[in-house]
Amino acid sequence: MRSISFSPPPSMNSIIWFRKGLRVHDNPSLEHARKDSKHLYPIFILDPYYLKPDLSAFSSGSNRSGLNRIQFMLESLHDLDSSFTKLGSRLLVLNGDPFQVLVRICKEWDVKRLCFEYGTEPYYQTLDNQIKDYASAAGIEVYSPISHTLFNPADIIQKNGGKPPLSYQSFLKLAGEPSLPVASTVSSLPPLGNAVDYEMLGIPTIKELGYGDVLQEEFSPFKGGETEALKRLKEVLKDKQWVSNFEKPKTDPSAFLKSATTVLSPYLKFGCLSSRYFYQCLNDVYKNVKKHTSPPVSLMGQLLWREFFYTAGFGTPNFDLMIGNRICKQIPWNDDDALLVAWRDAQTGYPWIDAIMVQLRKWGWIHHLARHSVACFLTRGDLFIHWERGRDVFERLLIDSDWAINNGNWMWLSCSSFFYQYNRIYSPISFGKKYDPKGNYIRHFLPVLKDMPAEYIYAPWTAPLAVQTKAKCIIGRDYPRPVVDHDIASKECKRKMGEAYELNRQSNGLVINGEHKKNFRKKSEEEQNCKSRKQKLITDWASSS
Repeated sequence: MRSISFSPPPSMNSIIWFRKGLRVHDNPSLEHARKDSKHLYPIFILDPYYLKPDLSAFSSGSNRSGLNRIQFMLESLHDLDSSFTKLGSRLLVLNGDPFQVLVRICKEWDVKRLCFEYGTEPYYQTLDNQIKDYASAAGIEVYSPISHTLFNPADIIQKNGGKPPLSYQSFLKLAGEPSLPVASTVSSLPPLGNAVDYEMLGIPTIKELGYGDVLQEEFSPFKGGETEALKRLKEVLKDKQWVSNFEKPKTDPSAFLKSATTVLSPYLKFGCLSSRYFYQCLNDVYKNVKKHTSPPVSLMGQLLWREFFYTAGFGTPNFDLMIGNRICKQIPWNDDDALLVAWRDAQTGYPWIDAIMVQLRKWGWIHHLARHSVACFLTRGDLFIHWERGRDVFERLLIDSDWAINNGNWMWLSCSSFFYQYNRIYSPISFGKKYDPKGNYIRHFLPVLKDMPAEYIYAPWTAPLAVQTKAKCIIGRDYPRPVVDHDIASKECKRKMGEAYELNRQSNGLVINGEHKKNFRKKSEEEQNCKSRKQKLITDWASSS
């Protein structure tokens, strides 16, 4: 007689807590949370750390984010809720300090399993350790897998002797192949339990989050959500030749009607698209073509750049600072709020730079070479402003702003770490012109210059007054004069970088202290008089118009 075994009915209440990873496909936390669960509570917590309104910020939004990224997140939550609704569930939106919210609902809902994606950023590392300590004491199982990145950065660091690799090539030698994604589709979910004892929120609007009157001229054309991410990925993968031949440095930063890149970065940032699934899709394309590009310039190479910066950020204390950051060169950057604001608010007088900053504010996204242009201009190229100040602007305005990648790129572009060829400077005039000689990009984002002849549009201050008059754009009145002379400023920046590198060499790359602080202070005092003279020149120049 054949014996028949019966599995006991599921009796466990589980929570899956979404932060990033706003998707159903390749979501190991969701896969684990739904197994053997009587009730499953999918939750998202509106965290004041990221979403507290800040009406004093230079753009509408929270204390850490402008409206474009918040809107992208809300669209992603709506899409996730729609996916859960189709599976007979819903996304529960809560508000408050995540630790306090989780402690309360775990008690009230008799939760025995808590699942959430592993977070590599310092904020999540601290928060997650606190939550794991509570769960351990309360007898709650915690499952927190690596799924936002291709690799576990701790594994890469261990292979490298306890320190993160600081070059892309050394990272590639250690990385190997990532694990495969888990099931792409989910057919069913355990039902929700009784959650009526806790105040449930719908997914809020921008206005309901308390950001005051929305002054945003337009929102980003890139809509959030897993559905949009997979649709965009499908469109990219249709053109196998384009995928195979892709070389990121050869793409056009002035293309805006149709982007020259995939624009998948915001979907990867929020986890609407799995990096492992994207990697697998690219691998499938490469296997079926005769020839394809390779890292670092290929599409797969771009995913691996992301991993490189994640690993560096995870293994480097104070990665988001200059002081106390062992991999960051110590440079006596200028502290000039007026120049910073001119750059931030698209008032530098260099149309290529200003058009990029307008696109950034309006769309929340700019091409990577456009990012290079404006970051170089702000730091080592022209204005010599601290990279942390530019980083803060990008962190606020970019829909794809990612802690590790944003900080890593700003250190790179300011030649503070990773890249050290500070004599290679992006011209704010000639660099954009080689891609867009007619200035169509500038005309679109700076309509004040739409009638300026092509020969003057990258340097409109050189146009004769009659030309300016005909174009209805008088420089110094309708559009600002350049805040610096690029030829003079770039030479001065190179000199300062050379001196800073020499002092860093003498101090063996350590954080400035003692005599080195005095040396930098002395340099800063010597340059203060020069800065005052320069500011007077700018003022006189502007008033002369």
